[in-house]
Amino acid sequence: MIMRYLVIGLMFITSQFYVNAQADNETITIYLVRHSEKDLASRNQSDPQLTQCGEQRSKALSNFFKEVNLDNIYSTNYNRTMNTARPTAASKALDIIEYNPQDLKTFSKLLIEKNKDALVVGHSNTTGVLAGLLTGEVIGAFDLDIYNRIYQVVINKKKGRLHLFHSSFVCAD
Repeated sequence: MIMRYLVIGLMFITSQFYVNAQADNETITIYLVRHSEKDLASRNQSDPQLTQCGEQRSKALSNFFKEVNLDNIYSTNYNRTMNTARPTAASKALDIIEYNPQDLKTFSKLLIEKNKDALVVGHSNTTGVLAGLLTGEVIGAFDLDIYNRIYQVVINKKKGRLHLFHSSFVCAD
């Protein structure tokens, strides 16, 4: 129930920005999330899969973005980020575009130049940093046990404004 209110609130906020965006083609909205919970017991420690809870969170994110316009979905080339992006990409019939998390400055410029609404799935040490680059703020990495942040960056005339949402998703073990 709480997730529904959060989604409704986000849809209202997003719709307000979308109305402004239609009047001004220079406005885009970029959402940034960290990948869902990864399986720390995985045999492949360098590229683990998602846990069952992580898979549930990824599906909940897809519901979260159901009514949100997205033109592109970006992910790093890791199982955990790709599998987080996959449900949303499938629901929107979009391909997942890989990006290099080692070159966030170039990627932030590309996102602005593309002038498209987008979802970016990254990591605890890249998601906040990229949001900062898009808004001209200094934002660092966040704790490894945080999975519920959704950064919304609204860019108008190449100037970004950051909104931070917290998902109310709770894993059903």
